Order: sequence, then structure tokens, then C-alpha cells
Amino acid sequence: MDQSRMFLISDLCELLDSYLEPEQVQEVYQAYLIGAEAHQGQRRLSGEPYIYHPLAVARILAEMRLDHKTIAAAILHDVIEDTDINYERLTELFGEEITTLVDGVSKLTHIEFESKAQAQAENFRKMMLAMVQDIRVILIKLADRLHNMRTLGMMRPEKKRRIARETLEIYVPIATRLGLNRLRMELEDLGFSAYYPMRCRVLEAARERARGNRREIVTKIQSAIEERLRQEQMPGEVSGREKHLYSLYLKMQHKQLSFSDVTDIIAFRITVDKVDTCYRVLGAIHNLYKPIPGKFKDYVAIPKANGYQSLHTALLTPYGFPIEVQIRTQDMDKVAESGIASHWLYKSGNASGGIAHERAREWLKNLLELQQNAGDSQEFLENVKVDLFPDEVYVFTPKGEIMELPRGATAVDFAYAVHTDVGNRCVAVKINRRLAPLHTQLRNGQSVEIITSPGAQPNPSWLNFVFTGKARATIRGFLKNLRHDESITLGRRLLERALSELHLKCDDIPAERWQALAAELGFADRDTLLEQIGLGNRTAPLIARALLPDEEGKEGKRERVDGTMPLSIQGTEGTVVQYAKCCRPIPGDPILGFLTSGRGIVIHTQQCRNVAEFRKYPEKWVDVQWEKEVKGDFPVELRVDVTNQRGVLATVAAAIAETRANIDNITLDERDGLNTTINLTVAVTGRQHLARILRHMRTIEQVLKISRK
Repeated sequence: MDQSRMFLISDLCELLDSYLEPEQVQEVYQAYLIGAEAHQGQRRLSGEPYIYHPLAVARILAEMRLDHKTIAAAILHDVIEDTDINYERLTELFGEEITTLVDGVSKLTHIEFESKAQAQAENFRKMMLAMVQDIRVILIKLADRLHNMRTLGMMRPEKKRRIARETLEIYVPIATRLGLNRLRMELEDLGFSAYYPMRCRVLEAARERARGNRREIVTKIQSAIEERLRQEQMPGEVSGREKHLYSLYLKMQHKQLSFSDVTDIIAFRITVDKVDTCYRVLGAIHNLYKPIPGKFKDYVAIPKANGYQSLHTALLTPYGFPIEVQIRTQDMDKVAESGIASHWLYKSGNASGGIAHERAREWLKNLLELQQNAGDSQEFLENVKVDLFPDEVYVFTPKGEIMELPRGATAVDFAYAVHTDVGNRCVAVKINRRLAPLHTQLRNGQSVEIITSPGAQPNPSWLNFVFTGKARATIRGFLKNLRHDESITLGRRLLERALSELHLKCDDIPAERWQALAAELGFADRDTLLEQIGLGNRTAPLIARALLPDEEGKEGKRERVDGTMPLSIQGTEGTVVQYAKCCRPIPGDPILGFLTSGRGIVIHTQQCRNVAEFRKYPEKWVDVQWEKEVKGDFPVELRVDVTNQRGVLATVAAAIAETRANIDNITLDERDGLNTTINLTVAVTGRQHLARILRHMRTIEQVLKISRK
């Protein structure tokens, strides 16, 4: 074994000795020996031995003071994928926990941005679910990505840009969400320099020029702050830093600023002993320099989503430029730098990781819910991206608890954030003790109370305005299940009707016959077969004939029943019975049903202009009729020609309201200076209700003509 390699592992072991037990360091060393042997002869693009890479990944994690099993897994993270060692052999050598971590990292394939969107989303989904199973998997993956970014030099320019973009769009937001501040900043700057090399060089040069002018002033400000803390007898450590390059670039881009217009390039951090001292230091600093209104943020009382806590304020200095000051305790500082990784310190007695770990676990639990409710990987990716790029809004529950939501969230998003059942049953909301629409976007500091009803259920229209991934995925999941049940019910009704022509009922068919036909058609069971009939993907008469015993089906001995009753439409079938927008059928109209694949039955009036085209497919027509008592409201379109007088629209609307009908939509077409056409969509219960509306409208003096479209 060569000396350079021994030095690297010795260096790592020396670092581990500072916080791990000797036997734990020994296990890491054993992992190194196995890894070095497995990767023997393999080299990176730079020409150096491959083992350098896993060792470097392990050192990044050791600097974050992670547990020994994570360090060992980092050294071994490529052995299953790139060497002859398999899962069973690794388990035999190091046990189930380390092997599971290695296997989790191995399964995270590279996200190819040039590949198809579905493949990219599927890879992203794998990464998120690996996090849910053990968050250390993603910590190893992030460290792996950081070392790869540090060693991009040997790659082709186009590959550098692809990897850099992938880092900025996927890995940086995950590091941010987990509170890994130090790692996140390095990934950002490395990604920035690789993706926009020219912009990075120009910005770096501008910052270097500004630094020379401000270095002496920064020292004076730091000394002034330290002196003020001594005068107030408040112990604290003061450090100054520059805004890092990518953060500067984003601020300039988002706010359309030039470099000279960016004011908060310099920031100071004050680290103190306890929370009480944070607020006392804040008062002392505000007495030293004038605070800028609207720039104070209290992340101590209201931590960020990743557990970050600190007081932020902006001050105007006598030197002509403002500064940012962050005040936090030593424990808060550890969480700010290490985020979720500080939990492993917590396990060994340091409580600093509690909030970060709790917030991360809550997010991971939500990820699992999103996965269960999402229809496919792309929907999952769309939902998670909302959570990865939050701009927070803080609102209060009726009990005074603080809830954090992304900016743009509505009252329905709040309901689902409280609990899935609260979201599913919400019917109204009170914002600051006043009733408000459910689509109202929430603002900081509002008090929100959700009103629920036991019989309520999600409304499909909520999908038009909900913002959070959890709300969107839960509503879609509920509607899918609802549609599934409705499709089965309709499919059974259609099949019962088809079987009645053959003197049979569904219950007359033996279970084994159901199962045999379902298997023959490639369906799991009878319910799936009925669902396909209800959705219009299979025709009921053909399925009915196929369900007959073989000899009867072939010979056609069953006698058809004359005058078979049409399928009755009740108005409560849900999403699997739809009413055509071309003719807007209402109860009382003569109607026909047309089976449409994936949508169920679409109802048309017999006079509809599209019926002639559909008659080319007689096998898809279904005889339907209205039930005697149909429930619900049905939209109907009316054309009203009126004289163009002031107040005529209000008169027409009032007349419709008097007949207990709602106007769903209204548009105006001015024909000439004297007459106007009002196009209305009115919700009615049936033809009798419509006739009552028309009679009442004709009594209005300004109405010249009224007709149904």
C-alpha cells in the first residue's frame, strides 16, 4: 500500500479520533481496507486512484461530525455498483445497517436533464424516497456530489454545464431544505462557476475591487460592535463575512440590480451564550447603528422550515453602506451550519439538532404522503418542487400556534397542513375572525380558523387554486378513489342492463366465470372489469355475452327481451356521467348516452348537432332516460336580446334570481347602439324550472327575445 494512500486514511482517522470511540474508528478503517482492495486498479479521469474519491467523501462527512456507520458507508458507497462485492458479501462483512446505506446510495442513478421528463422525474422520486428510508443516504449523496463538483476540471465543457445545472436545480435546494448551510454555499459557488464561468469571473473581480476599499471599514465596524458588547457586559463572538458569489448573483438577477446597487455585501455574525442574550444584544446593536425599517426578522421565535434559528437585522452605518447582522446562540450556529447533520451530535448528548431533525422528519413524512397520493413520477416532482423552493408565510391557528406555509398558499392549503382529514372536510374559513373564500391567499400574521363538516369532501375546483404539494396530491388522490368507486357502480348498472336482455343478473354469474373473464382480458378482478365498463373502455353488451357459459354464448340460445328499459340517469352518478357542453342537456330533455373511453357516459340531447356524427358508432350508444326525480342543478345556455338601456343587466339578473336560479356565467355582445345580446349560463333543476325562468323573463319590458342556445 503506497504512502500517499496511507496518509489520507491516517488523516481521516485522526479527524475521527476527535469525536468517535476507538472501536468505531477501527470499523471505518476496516471499511477503507475493503474499499481500497475492491477498487484496486480503478482510476478517475484525473488519473489518480479511485479510492481517493470515496475517502474524500468520507472526510466531508467527518467534518460534519457524522456517525461512524455513515463514514464507513461513504467509503464503500461505490463498491456494489463498481466492483465485484455484492450486497450479501457486504452484509457479511459490515452488517445490515451499513450495507443498506451503501445500497441506498447505489440505487440513486444520475438525473439526466437531457433525458425524457418521465425518466428524470422517476430518478428524482427514487432519491426522495431513499431520504425517507434513511436520511443519511442523501447526506452521503450530497457529499459525493460536492467532491465531484470540486473535481470537475477534467470533464468536457458541456458535461460540466449539465452537472452544474443539475447541482443548482436539485442538490442545492435539498441541502437548503435540510439546513446544510456550509455544504449548500460551496455547492452553489462551484455550480455557479461551472455553469456561468464568465459571469462568475466578472463578479469575483468586482467583489475583489470593492473588498480593498472596505477592508479597513469592516475592521472598524467589527471593533465598534465588540466594544459595545463589552460596555454592556454581554459576552459574544463577532465575525464579519462577505456575501458569497452565487447569493450576490441571485440578488442582482432577481432585483435587477448592478453590483454597485447591492448594499448588504458585508454581514456580521454575533454568537452568544443563550437566547435571552440574543435579544439584549439586538437592543445594544440598534443603539449603536440605526436599524433599517422592515428588515428585522425573528427566526428564533419562528424557526425556518429547516430548523434554522437566528435574529436578522439590517443597520445603516456612518460609512455610507448598510450591513446585515445575525445574532444567534452557539447551538443555533451549529444547526445553521450543519442542519439535519447536527442530529448525530444530538444523539451523543448535544441538543442542538432537535429542531432541525424534527423539521426534516416532518418534511420527509409529507414526502411519503405525496408519493402515496401522486399518480406518477412527474406529478410527484411537480409537488415536491413547491416544497423545495419555499418563500415562507407564517400564520396562526385559533389556539395561537404558528403554522409555516409557502408564499401563495391558500386557506385550503392551511387546512391540509393542519391534518389531511381537516382538509378533506373543510367547508369554510375564518381569517382574522371573518368569513373569507377558501381560495384566499394567506398573509403573514393572519389568524386562520377552518370550519369543517362531517359529510363534506374535497371539491375538484380546489385544484385550480391550491398551492402546496400535499394539498394538491391529497385532493387528486381522493378524486381518483371517488372516480374508481363511481365507475364500478356505473359499470355494474350498464352490465345489469345488458344481462337483463339475456334473462340474467350479475349475481347469476358464478365467481369463477367472473375471474376467468377478468384474467382473459388482463384485469385483476371483477371490480376492475366493472370499472373499465363504467369508464367506457369496454362495452357492456360484449362483456355480457362473454360472461355466458360457453355453449350459450356460442349458440346464442338466450332469448332477447323486447322493450328493455333504458339506463336511468339520476344526476348523482358523479364524474363518470358527464353532460355534453355542445347541447347542455337538462332533466326533461329527450337524451342519448355515448360511451367515451376513459370518461364514462357523455349525455347529449337527441337534437344535438353532434349526434349525427356519433351515430357512426352504434355499439357505443346507450339508451338512457331521466329518473322521475333527478337531483342537482344543470347548466343551460340562454340568449337574451334586450334594448340597450341603463340598468338592464341588473334587471335581468334580478329576474333570474327571483326564480331561484343561479347565473354561472355572463357575457355581453353589443349588436348596435340600440340593442345588446346577453349570453347567460344559468343553473336549473329541469325543463319546468327553465320554462318558469323564460316566462318570467318575457314579462320584462326591455327583453326583445329570449331563447335557449
